[in-house]
Amino acid sequence: MNVRDTINDVLVYLFNEIWELEERAIITEEFKDITNNDMHVLEAVGLEGNHMSAIAKKLGITVGSLTTAMNSLVKKHYAERNRSEADRRIVNISLTEKGRRAYYHHRDFHDQMTDAVIRHLSEQEVEVLARALNNLSEFFRDYEAHAEKYVRKEERETAK
Repeated sequence: MNVRDTINDVLVYLFNEIWELEERAIITEEFKDITNNDMHVLEAVGLEGNHMSAIAKKLGITVGSLTTAMNSLVKKHYAERNRSEADRRIVNISLTEKGRRAYYHHRDFHDQMTDAVIRHLSEQEVEVLARALNNLSEFFRDYEAHAEKYVRKEERETAK
């Protein structure tokens, strides 16, 4: 197997494994009434709270989709809504005490995962890994633009 195939196999395995392991690790007896997706919504709300449109943007979803998730989290006492006094159209979200416990629980899992990755690396290796992961992250953020570029390239090659 060449290096590119190895990297691809590792990335595909890691994405699937992280998602499954994270769900098993963070959905404990205390937090059995929410999902892994809910934990990521709580993370996007953050300890300082935020308004709905900012949270939706952070998650890359519509405000309508976030409303559905938020209804559940409010009902289960993880978050609360408050309308802005200055502009009643703005809905501010904040975490309840239960939501803060879930937030910290989720953050601890991510801290442990990160520590496991960098524990045996030199400072220089950590910097190289961070650059490589940042490049991968940028690719995902710009995927639609990349996908269009790849399709046009493929179309040009097919037309030849």
